[in-house]
Amino acid sequence: MSDQPRNGAPSSEAPGDESPFIFLAEDDIDDQEILIESFKALYPDMTVKAEVNGLRAIQFLQRLPDHLLPCLIVLDYNLPEVDGSEILQRLKEDNRFDHIPKVVWSTSNSDLFRSRSISMGAKAYFVKPTDINSINNLAKEMLSYCNIIV
Repeated sequence: MSDQPRNGAPSSEAPGDESPFIFLAEDDIDDQEILIESFKALYPDMTVKAEVNGLRAIQFLQRLPDHLLPCLIVLDYNLPEVDGSEILQRLKEDNRFDHIPKVVWSTSNSDLFRSRSISMGAKAYFVKPTDINSINNLAKEMLSYCNIIV
């Protein structure tokens, strides 16, 4: 199973082992690929599982057994079907996800989106960078939430 998106249809299978992985909910395939490439460039052994809409993201996360939960959940704010703040709300209702850092990244720098995300349990809200160096720096910061220092 590949952690790279395939023709806009990311993998939604649970990881096969107990190595740490990042879960990414992102509907823009280009943004998804860029962030995954940045994670892999910084930490080649990191697995990233991705979904392209909020409903599938929730379903994927809820199916995971406790010992296979991700070390980080990255959510786009504006997702089809269920947005990032609603995903955060649903995860907040399930104590299995309490210890997992969650971050939101979005093209919007809306104070409302930021405050809503933080109040729903996000550790951080990032505006998507437009240059590769900034994306790599953001990926490095996100990896630190998994206790991975690069």
